[in-house]
Amino acid sequence: MATRTTGAPPSTRARLIADTALALLAERGMRGLTHRAVDELAGLPQGSTSNHARTRQALLEAAVRRLAEREAQVLAPDEMPAAMGGPGGPSTPGGPADALALALHRYLTRHPELLVCRYELALEATRRPELRAYYDAAGRQFREPLVAMMTAAGSAEPERHALSLVAWCEGLMFSCAVGSYHDAVPSLDTLRRGFDELLRGMLGRSDGPGDPGDRRDLDE
Repeated sequence: MATRTTGAPPSTRARLIADTALALLAERGMRGLTHRAVDELAGLPQGSTSNHARTRQALLEAAVRRLAEREAQVLAPDEMPAAMGGPGGPSTPGGPADALALALHRYLTRHPELLVCRYELALEATRRPELRAYYDAAGRQFREPLVAMMTAAGSAEPERHALSLVAWCEGLMFSCAVGSYHDAVPSLDTLRRGFDELLRGMLGRSDGPGDPGDRRDLDE
């Protein structure tokens, strides 16, 4: 449980409130997220959350903003375009298949509660147009690096290929976080092979693992 932070700097208090809002979303769902509940869980004086975010919309926006910050720490989207900068194909060690697999595996195994928060906020955004615009703007920080990565890789249709990558990742994350595979998160090597196959299909390459001349078992 969060500790009391009376007298803490405003930025620290704001981060605590947003983190506590995310904890409530993961534990209790959207109906459990209230200003009073945030105060209680965070150990803050009553009214602290209302002073920071006076309306429910403001509290939800704070949660979306903090979720994007925490996801960026896990997924490191700014590093994705650089993964295409070296020689070799998608499966080059340290290349895009490695980078994407590592980011996704780290998210699924260490921060599954953030995925639950994401789904709660995404569903709420479908009912709140003002939140929809805010949610979509926060999400662009992840989509745009993927477009840049596919452009650097030589994709003929980087926007469409980025959409396919997002859809593949989103489907996998949903299945492993709250779907039928919630108790069977794929290994890092399995994810790497999946990304390698997907990228090769998009880019029309056959070099490296997956090529008939190279039968290495990446799970060894």
